[in-house]
Amino acid sequence: MSLYRFKSRETGDLVMLEPDGKHILEIIGKDPDAAGVIMPQQMPAAKQALRDEVVLEEADQQRQREEALAKGDPPPEFDSVSLRLRSTPFIEMMQRCEKASVAIVWGT
Repeated sequence: MSLYRFKSRETGDLVMLEPDGKHILEIIGKDPDAAGVIMPQQMPAAKQALRDEVVLEEADQQRQREEALAKGDPPPEFDSVSLRLRSTPFIEMMQRCEKASVAIVWGT
């Protein structure tokens, strides 16, 4: 399985498995199939996109649990590591890089 390695001059490298890195990049509107860059001025919108997606995912999972309960079905099982947990280190990286006016680059 491939890895995504996010790098900046401000932080240590952040490494994600391919499915997780790809999902994060898709949420923030970046092409996951090519190396790329997030400029400091793009980071506020990227952070907000991730936070918004976390809220949507959690609301959808709660809705699915409630529907299953109402039907008397067992609740659905979700990935044990949520998007909230997966995105937190990336959001923190962007916060530090934005403050230092440093870009984040990545490749697979």
